Amino acid sequence: MSSELAARPGGAAPAVVDGDNRYKAVQAKLDALGRALDDAGLGLEELVRSIRKNAKRAEDAARDVDNAELDPRFVKLTSNVGVALGGAGVQVKKLYETAQETADLTHETRRTHSKLYGALDDIRSNRREKTPRPGFFNR
Repeated sequence: MSSELAARPGGAAPAVVDGDNRYKAVQAKLDALGRALDDAGLGLEELVRSIRKNAKRAEDAARDVDNAELDPRFVKLTSNVGVALGGAGVQVKKLYETAQETADLTHETRRTHSKLYGALDDIRSNRREKTPRPGFFNR
């Protein structure tokens, strides 16, 4: 097992950040962000399971080292690894929950944006004549 972080092939591309605030561009950005957060959530969920499994292994190893009556400092060090992994697992679980909550909010925002502006975009997109930009009549 490697402790090095590596990029996952086939991961979602990050959402493009630019000044394009047209309806379809915003919908595409929200969709890309939602998919990226969903993918991150899956990876974090897998990481939580892996950390918990490794923490259990470290605790078992500490017990085995203790039962073998080896130097107590090795028992303590091995036990500390298990405790540290347990703490890391708790924090990764919190990160996973935050990613899921953010993904849910992103999907909800996309639906709300579509409900508020989708019909307007259909009307504006199907006209031959140019229409004023939003805020034109607010002068």
